[in-house]
Amino acid sequence: MDILVFKTNLRYRKHIHHIGSHLDTLKGVIRWNVDMHDKDRILRIEAQNLSPRVIENTLSHAGYSCEELE
Repeated sequence: MDILVFKTNLRYRKHIHHIGSHLDTLKGVIRWNVDMHDKDRILRIEAQNLSPRVIENTLSHAGYSCEELE
């Protein structure tokens, strides 16, 4: 299992609900959460065999940006 961490531009709870519908359909995503109290709105994803680029592309298609953090 991998833990993927991203900086995002999510601002409101409705944004989290919107990306949830996209993330929940991705094969390999086990669970995910967004830390809205962090200035970078950190998205953490527990996943198995999932490329960070897939997450970045998925959020981009949903209208948001995210950048993988090391």
